[in-house]
Amino acid sequence: MTGDLVELRPVTAEDVVRLHALMRDPEVGRLTGSVHDDTEAEVDPWTVAQLQEVYARWADDTDRLVWAVVDRGTGQVVGEAVLLDHDPGNASIGFRVWLSGARDRGLGTEATRLAVGHAFEVLGLHRVELEVYAFNPRARRVYEKVGFVLEGTKREALRYADAWVDCHVMGMLAQEWRPRPDRGSPARGTTPPPPAR
Repeated sequence: MTGDLVELRPVTAEDVVRLHALMRDPEVGRLTGSVHDDTEAEVDPWTVAQLQEVYARWADDTDRLVWAVVDRGTGQVVGEAVLLDHDPGNASIGFRVWLSGARDRGLGTEATRLAVGHAFEVLGLHRVELEVYAFNPRARRVYEKVGFVLEGTKREALRYADAWVDCHVMGMLAQEWRPRPDRGSPARGTTPPPPAR
């Protein structure tokens, strides 16, 4: 899927080397809740080979679609976008995205819009949901701009550096999805839907 600023495409083995390097960004670990303090953020949790195995396994999973987010201006992979936990019976799916070294340029907004558009327009789903930690207001603004609505808060859901952080649950329904008429809406049929479980 291609927008004005980013392309979302399946992750290749070569992309994993770049993604591994990007995951070393301490802010990525903190804002995604992948680590619990600054010291842990400085340690590589996986080798490149282990991460390649994870992405290869995800490529065969039946409940997720995983894309590399490519900055069209540089041609570089800058993060990942994922539709996950597909629930065919409830026509719902989760969403997550992270970027490193490409902030404040609209890339995250467009990547989110493309992935969510794919969920509604191509997969025909009814609901997309996500979680965002309270110490990540920038991501929450992106999600609100795309159309996500705050549905509730999981209080003190993450422990980070001896403090507790709330986790906000956000969702969007198909009837609330408003693709931008000029860009940010996926081309139909570019990525197959996840197989039913």
